[in-house]
Amino acid sequence: MSMLELAALRETTLISEPFEHLIVPRFVKAECLEAIERDFPPIASGGSFPLNSLHYGPAFEELTDELLGDDVRQVFAEKFAMDLSERPATLTVRGRTRLKDGQIHIDSKTKLITVLLYLNRHWTAGGGRLRLLRSEHDLEDVVAEVPPDQGALVAFRCRPNAWHGHYPFDGERRSMQLNYVVSETASRWSSLRHSVSALFKSRRAA
Repeated sequence: MSMLELAALRETTLISEPFEHLIVPRFVKAECLEAIERDFPPIASGGSFPLNSLHYGPAFEELTDELLGDDVRQVFAEKFAMDLSERPATLTVRGRTRLKDGQIHIDSKTKLITVLLYLNRHWTAGGGRLRLLRSEHDLEDVVAEVPPDQGALVAFRCRPNAWHGHYPFDGERRSMQLNYVVSETASRWSSLRHSVSALFKSRRAA
C-alpha cells in the first residue's frame, strides 16, 4: 500500500508565477504518520543529513523508498514538464531547525526540482513556516506559506527567482528534501558534502 497521496499530487494545479510550484497539504496518508514518526531517525543537531548517515525504522525506510521510486519521479516529470528519466535523485533529512536557519535563499544551480516533505504533527509556532517569496529581501512578500506539518508537501522548480525562507524557529522540525539534480557528479558531490557535514555534527554532539 502506498504511503503517499499520489492522486492528490496529480490533481494539484501547478502554479507558474513567480516560479513553478505546487503544494499538497496532506501528501502523506494520515494513517501512516504515526508509524513514520515512530521510525524517524533520531537527529540531535541542526542541518541536513544524508540517508546513509542515519539509523531509522522500517516505516521511514518504506517512505524513503517510495519517494525515490519511479512512480513519484514520473508524477513530478509530468507536473513540471521535464524529462527526469536520466536525472539522479538525492534525499536528505532534517530533525531540528536552528535560529540561524530559514534565511531567504534560492537553491543550488545543480538542482532542477526541490521537493520538501514535512513530518511534524500540529504546528502551532509562528516561526518555521516555509514561505515562497516574490523577492529576496522581504519575508512578507509572500506567494504562499506552508505550516510544516501533517505530511505537507511543497515542490518548486529551482529557478533564479525561486526565493524561499521562514521566520526563525529553534527546536524539533522534521522534514525531508528530495531533489532531482543535473548529473551524477552533482549527486555525488551533494552526498559527499552532506556526509562530511554529518560527521562533524556527530563529533560535536558526542
